[in-house]
Amino acid sequence: MSQVTQVETFILTVPRTTPYLGPLGPGERVNARGYLVRKGNGTLYPTVDRSVLVRVTTADGAVGWGETYGICAPRATCEIINDLLAPELIGREPEDVEQIWDDLYGLMRVRGCGSGFHTDALAALDIALWDLRARAAGQPLWALLGERRRDTIAGYVSGLPAATVAEKVAMARAFAAQGHDAFKVHAVVSHDGIVEEMQALRSELGDAVHLMVDLHWKFDHAQALALAEQLLPAQLTFIEAPLKPEDVAGLIALGGDSPIPMAAGEEWPTDHVARLRLAGGTLAYVQPEMGHTGITQFLRIARLAAAHGVQVAPHATIGGGIFMAASLHASAVIEGLWRHEWQHSIFSRSVEMLDTDMAYQREGYTLPSGHGLGAQPNARFWEHAEFVP
Repeated sequence: MSQVTQVETFILTVPRTTPYLGPLGPGERVNARGYLVRKGNGTLYPTVDRSVLVRVTTADGAVGWGETYGICAPRATCEIINDLLAPELIGREPEDVEQIWDDLYGLMRVRGCGSGFHTDALAALDIALWDLRARAAGQPLWALLGERRRDTIAGYVSGLPAATVAEKVAMARAFAAQGHDAFKVHAVVSHDGIVEEMQALRSELGDAVHLMVDLHWKFDHAQALALAEQLLPAQLTFIEAPLKPEDVAGLIALGGDSPIPMAAGEEWPTDHVARLRLAGGTLAYVQPEMGHTGITQFLRIARLAAAHGVQVAPHATIGGGIFMAASLHASAVIEGLWRHEWQHSIFSRSVEMLDTDMAYQREGYTLPSGHGLGAQPNARFWEHAEFVP
C-alpha cells in the first residue's frame, strides 16, 4: 500500500435557524463569537453546525476522508493535525492504521493530552486511514472490521427541539405516526421540567415505545438518584450522562443505586477511559461517539463493553456525515448493539452534502455501499467547507 504524502484539513460550517437542542431558554444568549451557554448544564454550544474534516492522500493518488468534532474552536483541532500529527503521519502506510493511532496518541501522552482536541484530531485521521485501507482492498469498510452481524442498524429519534412540552409531544406523535418507536429527550432544554416532560410523553405515546432521557451531566449523585426515582413511572429504557464526566466513582455508584438502567460514554475518547468506568460493573449501555473515538477506539471500546456484558448504543452528533458513515460500518460488526442514535435535524442535511446511499427510515439506518466509507463530499459540501492550511 502506498505511503501517506499529504494531509489537508477543512472546517465545515452549516447555518441553522434553531440552535442545536432547541430554542434559547430563559437567560440564554448568543455571545460575540456565535456561542451560547446552556443554563441547564453550563456547556458551550455553537449556533451553527460545524465539524472538522481531513483529506489524506497517498503516493498513488488515493484519497481517504475522515471527520471529527469541530463545534467549538475548530481551528484548534486543525492546528493539532497540521502542526503535530500530519508530519508524523507522512510516510506511514494506511495498512498500519491501528499502530499509527497508538503512535500518534503517544506523542502527547506525557503532556496530559489523553482526550479533547488531541484525540478528536486522532479520530479524524484514523477514519481517513481506514477509508484508504478499505478502498485499497476494494471492499466496504465493514468487511475489514469483522463479520457483518446485521443488514440494517436500528435507531432511535434523538431530540424534540421545540420550546414547550405540548410542542414536543406533538413532534413525538408525528414521528410515532411514521412508525418510529424510540425517543430520547435532551434534559438541558426541558424548560418545563424533566419529570413532567417524560410523563407527558409516556402518557401520549403509550407503553410500547422506548423512552430515554439525556441528563447532560447536570447532577450530583443524590440529585440524579432522586430524579431516577421520580422518573420510574415513565418506564424509561435508560438515563444518560447523569453526572459530571470526571466523577468516575460516582458514576459507578449511581449505576448500582439507580432503579433505571444507566448509559454513558459519548465523551469517552479511548478504551483507557472506558475501562475505568466499565470496571465498576454497573453500566447498562455504553455510547461511543465516532467523532471522538475514530474507528480504532470505537471497536476497542465496543469489545470492552462486550466483555462486561454491556450493550452498545452509539452516539451521534453534529457532523457532515463522514464519521456517521464510519459509525454505521463499525456498528454493523460489533457485538451487543442495541440501537444507534438518529439526530434527525442533522443527518438529513449531512447526506445531502455527500455522494452516498447512506439513509435512515423507521426501520433504521442503511449502510453506505461501495468501497471504503461509501461516502465522500459532493459539490454541496464544498459550498460550506473552508480549507485550513
